[in-house]
Amino acid sequence: MGILFGKSKKKETRVTEQDKAVLQLKQQRDKLKQYQKRILNNLESERKLAKQLLQDGRKDKAKLLLRKKKFMEQMLTKTDGQLLNLEQMCHDIEFAQIEQQVIQGLKVGNESLKTLHEMLSIDDIERIMDETREGIEKQQEIDEILGGKLTDEDEEAVMNELESIIAESLPTPVTEPIAGEGDKVPIEDEELNLPEIPTEEPKQKVRRKEAPQLVAAS
Repeated sequence: MGILFGKSKKKETRVTEQDKAVLQLKQQRDKLKQYQKRILNNLESERKLAKQLLQDGRKDKAKLLLRKKKFMEQMLTKTDGQLLNLEQMCHDIEFAQIEQQVIQGLKVGNESLKTLHEMLSIDDIERIMDETREGIEKQQEIDEILGGKLTDEDEEAVMNELESIIAESLPTPVTEPIAGEGDKVPIEDEELNLPEIPTEEPKQKVRRKEAPQLVAAS
């Protein structure tokens, strides 16, 4: 029962030789830093002691301490170079591990891509693209039908009807009534009854003089 309901063991992380090397380098780095710290403390104490010896008149002893101090300063400079080398080595190993992981990832990706390419040939891709293009064109036709898009013939019929409506909307010509009829005939359609043009020159009428009347004498 304990096995069935117990917690599953976590996957153990495999420690590589590179990991061990980086760990050793970091441990050596830490030891050098501790050594530098001790040297710095000794340098300060040696300087104070040399100053005290000079005050006491013990010049030779003070000179010896200053020589010792100079040697420790040189050792401190050397440890700085060693620390720099250790840090550089750690960074190089860690970066090499990252590069290895990147290369491994690229390898897996290339294998996956190769498998996908084997699953689909060029002919299959062209067929799928043709089917996709045909499907898009068919959908566009369906959208045009559902959207009520008119054909060229329908557009021409619409324009003809529009022109007919415009013609009907034009103002009606002015009409005047005909005697005896209530209907109006357009002036332009009415025949005018004008007198005929004479073919002979008109004769002048002689005005007859009236005879004078006689007045009777009284």
